Amino acid sequence: MSTRRTSLPAYAVFAALLAAAGLPIYIHAPKAYVDEYGVSLAALGAVLFGLRLFDVIQDPLLGRLAGLLRHQRAVAVTGGVTLMVLAMLGLFAVVPPISPLVWFAIMLAGVFSAFSFLTICFYAQGVQTAGEMAGAGHLRLARWRETGALLGVCVAAVMPVALGGFAGFALGFAILGVTALWMMRGEWGSKGDIPEAGFAPVLRDKVARRLLLIALVNAAPVAVSSTLFLFFVESRLAAPGWEGPFLLLFFLSAAVAAPFWGRAAEIYGPKRVLLAAMVLAIIAFGFAIVLGAGDVWAFAAICIASGAALGADLTILPAVFASRMAKIAPGASGAFGLWSFVSKLSLAFAAIALLPSLEMAGYRAGAENSESALWALSLAYGLVPCILKLLAIGLLATTHWKDE
Repeated sequence: MSTRRTSLPAYAVFAALLAAAGLPIYIHAPKAYVDEYGVSLAALGAVLFGLRLFDVIQDPLLGRLAGLLRHQRAVAVTGGVTLMVLAMLGLFAVVPPISPLVWFAIMLAGVFSAFSFLTICFYAQGVQTAGEMAGAGHLRLARWRETGALLGVCVAAVMPVALGGFAGFALGFAILGVTALWMMRGEWGSKGDIPEAGFAPVLRDKVARRLLLIALVNAAPVAVSSTLFLFFVESRLAAPGWEGPFLLLFFLSAAVAAPFWGRAAEIYGPKRVLLAAMVLAIIAFGFAIVLGAGDVWAFAAICIASGAALGADLTILPAVFASRMAKIAPGASGAFGLWSFVSKLSLAFAAIALLPSLEMAGYRAGAENSESALWALSLAYGLVPCILKLLAIGLLATTHWKDE
């Protein structure tokens, strides 16, 4: 047993850094390049799709790389944070020295790759650290980690306004990066020499395979609602300008709820609590189907409920997977490459399957739409997540592990 003391706040701050890096990819970066350099949304969308596809493919390879560098994890993480900070500064605080679209793609590729590598290292380290903690170590660490991540999303959402623009956001992100590295300086590594497990033990284990499948299906409803969120607020609710407050309310609700879900899982068991959260998500998404123009306060309540349910998804399921990895594959870098892969695959599914289907149903963003087209949008936003959550409930209910 290691005598090294664990700093849980350090894990929360590092998680906040990673979360703050994820949000600009989809919200801040496209707006900055449209407003400041006149790049078309279609071109930016094509670049984002191509980079996301590359990101999904590279995650398992980055997992292997993280495993090879496990003995130099502190150095590797420092390099990853440095790359991510420099790419973020280049993206937002540097006037593109070449074509803005090409510069956008290069800088974003740096952010994507560093983000993925650091996430894999961070979660793999969490497996080892939680194993050295007394009691329900994986759930305790997950409470701090995921609450920090959700608060990081909330802070990143308002930083461009609070710090006077996108350059101020990039500078604030750099300061956060230095702070996170300093706080985590004594946390990397573990006592003893744990060999890298690779993919094989994970893919051979029935429970691990089932948890990866549950993660894929359970992440899909949030991927669907995230993909359609702006369209739903603009067209179905007829409430342009409310997107920011709704997003902030959603993530704040998740951040507030996450530690309570984690504590409840320690008392009542992770499966029972996660199933309850899934039911809450179904209720929230179900009510979204019947909303119409002007129902902003009802949608605010849905954001609170669905955000709270997300807090359980982000806290409990990764902790259960991490706990399983500690038993079958303590050198878990490759395992979390697979975990990252299935999580991002759900986003690709949402974009590829839903947007063309809505277009075929007659929906047009930013235009007047028929009632049938708006109804198709409501069904895609509300009903599809309910069906996916029901499937996730069935998978989870029929999956058994020793410490459930």
